[in-house]
Amino acid sequence: MSSSLAPPTGADPVFEGVYGSFTITAHDRREVLGYRIALTAVALAQLALLAQWRQLGPALLWPWLLVMAAGLGLALRWIHIYLRPLHRALQLFWLAGCLGGVLLALQAGPAAMLPTVADQPLWILAVGPFFAALAGIGFKEFFCFRRPEAIGVTLLLPVALLGRLAALLSPAATGSLLTAEALLLLVLCLRKFPLPAAADVGDKSVFDHLEQQRRGLGQPAPSP
Repeated sequence: MSSSLAPPTGADPVFEGVYGSFTITAHDRREVLGYRIALTAVALAQLALLAQWRQLGPALLWPWLLVMAAGLGLALRWIHIYLRPLHRALQLFWLAGCLGGVLLALQAGPAAMLPTVADQPLWILAVGPFFAALAGIGFKEFFCFRRPEAIGVTLLLPVALLGRLAALLSPAATGSLLTAEALLLLVLCLRKFPLPAAADVGDKSVFDHLEQQRRGLGQPAPSP
């Protein structure tokens, strides 16, 4: 997503975008770092949850769910996506999935949330939008960076959950697919940290142009 680098001016590097020059500011770098840390927290919490469930049983798994919910919410707050409707859709999926999780917690109790989903797969319809938002991030990362682990995240989540919902997968098989997905997500996150912030920010001139169009102030695109 990064653009060609022009000679730096002042403290912030200047890039030449499709609709003009732009800078990557300290605020942008903080947002990118926050996005990467938040997404890493989702991966680590998911791995910890699955490992704890396998080794110690379902008791006291709900704190990991809170970390996942907070991490994905923050990641969607700081992610850079050109299309605002898509960004808002992912945030709405996250919100719907969180509300489904709250409903599940009220119905089954925090300690029994995951066993209830495993035993009654229809609950996947309630919490599934949360994972749809996570799969959306995986697709965005694949679209921008062509990382194979990103497409793994995008595909394994729906295969695992829809396979369980359709009774095509056992709880153990579903857990194995989700573990593989969480490992791929962690690899994706770790590979992002060495990248410059500009890679995640993308072409800010496109953001500005789309915002002007949304407000009815857009100018025609420059001729090639």
